[in-house]
Amino acid sequence: MVASQHHLASDVGLTVLQDGGNAIDAAIATGLMLGVVEPWMSGFGGGGYLLAYLAKENRVVQIEFGMQAPAASNATDYPLAPGGANASDAFNWPKVIDDRNIHGPLAVATPGYFKGIELASKTWGSRPLSELIEPARIQAELGLPIDWFASQKINHSARGLRSYEGTRNVYLSDGLPPAINLDGLIEHMPLPNLGSTLAAVQQEGANAIYNGALTESILGDLADAGTRISRSDLMDYSAHATAPLSSSYRDHQVFAAGPLTAGPSLLQALDYVRPRLETGSEPGADDYVAIALALQNTYQNRLENLGEGALDGSTTHICVADADGNMVSLTQTIMSAFGARILLPKTGLLMNNGMMWFDPRPGGPNSVVGGRRPLCNMCPTLARMGDGTWLALGACGGRKIFPSVFQLLLFLLDYSMDVNQTVHQPRIDVSGTDVVTMMSHLPEQTRAAIETQFKNTWVRPNGVAPNHFALPQVIARKPDGPLEGACFIPSPHAKVAAF
Repeated sequence: MVASQHHLASDVGLTVLQDGGNAIDAAIATGLMLGVVEPWMSGFGGGGYLLAYLAKENRVVQIEFGMQAPAASNATDYPLAPGGANASDAFNWPKVIDDRNIHGPLAVATPGYFKGIELASKTWGSRPLSELIEPARIQAELGLPIDWFASQKINHSARGLRSYEGTRNVYLSDGLPPAINLDGLIEHMPLPNLGSTLAAVQQEGANAIYNGALTESILGDLADAGTRISRSDLMDYSAHATAPLSSSYRDHQVFAAGPLTAGPSLLQALDYVRPRLETGSEPGADDYVAIALALQNTYQNRLENLGEGALDGSTTHICVADADGNMVSLTQTIMSAFGARILLPKTGLLMNNGMMWFDPRPGGPNSVVGGRRPLCNMCPTLARMGDGTWLALGACGGRKIFPSVFQLLLFLLDYSMDVNQTVHQPRIDVSGTDVVTMMSHLPEQTRAAIETQFKNTWVRPNGVAPNHFALPQVIARKPDGPLEGACFIPSPHAKVAAF
C-alpha cells in the first residue's frame, strides 16, 4: 500500500511493490515522482526525513537529509523589519526586511535530497536507484500535468513566481498561469532540463549534483541567483543513517524523527496529555481542550529552546507498507510553495527556502549560523500499538504538521478509531500563535468549551485552499496482515494505492 498526495506518485510506488521492490524502494520512487508533479509541495532542491520499520530486523531506522545553512550564512543577512511584525510563514518568527529569509537567493539552504534517497536506497533498498528514478525522469521529459488543481496552485503563487526569472520562465511562460484544457484533457507544462538532470543522477548517483557532472552548472546558476551556497557546501554535505527518537505511550511505542524535527515536540505533547485524556470511543470537549493546551505549551518550548545550538551534536508526505511487513514514513520538502522561487535554469532544479526555518534573531539555539542545520516542521512517525498493529503516519502543511500528526495518533491510540474514522474526525490547529483554529464540523459543545478556554479562536472548513489543518497520510497494518490507508480527504490529487 502507498499513500501520497498525488495519484501518479502513489501508482508509481505501487508498481515498484508489484515488481518485487520493498517499502523503501517504493517510498523513494514515490517521492521522486512527487518532485516532478507536485513542485508547489516538494522537489529535488530540498530535503527530508525517512523512518522505516525493518520487519526482519524488528527495528526502526532513520535517514536524515534536511537542509543546511551555507557556510557563508550570517544573521546579518536577515535584518528584522521595523515595527515588530511577525512573518507570515514557517514558525511565526519576527519579520525580516523584504522577507529575504522566505523567498529569493538568501532563502536558499544547501539541499540534501539526492544524498538522502541514495543513502536510503544503498542501505535498505532492494532495487538500483537508477531504476527508481526512471518513472520520474520519463514524467519530467513529458512535463508537469496541468489540471484545474495544478492550474490553481500555480495561479495562487503567480505573484511570487513572476518575481524571479527562473520560475517566471517555466510556470508563467506566456506571462500568465497555465489554463486547463476545456475538453478535460491533461496537457503538460515543459520542465526544461529536469529530465536530463535525473538522467545524470541515474548515471552517477547523487555525486552528479554534489561533486560531478552537474556541479559546475549548479554552482554557476546558484552564483548568478545570488545564493550563499559554495562548492564546499555541496561537497561537504552528508545525509545520515541514525536511530529515531522513541517513547512509550500507555502500552504503545511511538517512533519519531530526530531532534531537529517536530518529533521531540510530538513526544512531549503525548507526555502532557497522557494523564489528562479520557479514553473512549471519541474525544470529548475536555479532551480537545487538553489537546489544545498540550499544543500551546509544547510549541512555546519548541520555538524558545529547540535547535541545533541546543543539541550535542509547503512539504509532502508518503506512507508505504510492503508484503514483508516493512513500513516507511517519509516527509520531503522544499518548504514554502515553490520553495525560494529560485529555479536553476541549466538543471531545472527548484530550490528550497530552508533558511526560513531559522530564527532570524541572533544568539538563540536556532539562530542563523553558517553550516548549522535548522529546526524544521517535518514529523514522519511510526508506532507499534499494544495489539501489534503498526502505524505509519505523517502530514504536510508547514507548522500545522505536528498538531495534525499528534491528533491523528491520539485518535488511533486512545480512541480505538480505525483509519477511516481517524481521518474524518474533526481536528484543531494550535501552531505557534495564540490562535486555536477549529474544523467547522467539530461538535458545538466542543467548540464552546474551546472558546471559553482560549481568547482567540477561529472556525474554518477542512478544505484544500486555503488549508488550515495540514494534509495527512496514514497506513495501519493489523497483526494478521490486513492494511488500511487514507490520505487528505478533500484533495483532488491524493491517492491510496494498494494490491
